[in-house]
Amino acid sequence: MSHARAEYADFQKLAPDVYDAVRALGQMAAKAGLDKQLLELVKLRASQINGCAFCVQFHILQAESLGISADKLNLVVVWREAPQFSARERAALAWTEALTKLGDGVSDEVYAQARVEFSEQELSYLTSAIAAINVWNRYGVAYRWTPPTRKPPAVGAAAS
Repeated sequence: MSHARAEYADFQKLAPDVYDAVRALGQMAAKAGLDKQLLELVKLRASQINGCAFCVQFHILQAESLGISADKLNLVVVWREAPQFSARERAALAWTEALTKLGDGVSDEVYAQARVEFSEQELSYLTSAIAAINVWNRYGVAYRWTPPTRKPPAVGAAAS
């Protein structure tokens, strides 16, 4: 694959109203009280499915900053096979996959599993987060945004 067609910062400058709207939609679930770690797992999974390198890296870095272990992040792609995920996380990841792969629809089983773990209101906000990351993924893939780089640790930040 060739280099980026445009960068994330370019999008922010070219379409600030769209940027602000998608960003606001993506922030609503956390503002409504859904766990930020759970939301990062969902965003990572959708980005993996959609093949958005920028968003995969961005959400790995965000998840790490929230204290999610590298082992857990590495296993998001195979969450069904990994014991690290709670029932709530599994329901959210299944819901994410169903809403990201719309050709398959949302089965009654996936909906029922989600409703066991989430209230109707929580599920609405979770759906908004999934919708927003899918929008971001489409921009990131279309323009091949360069993934963000990991910042080196601060000098002198060695463990004592």
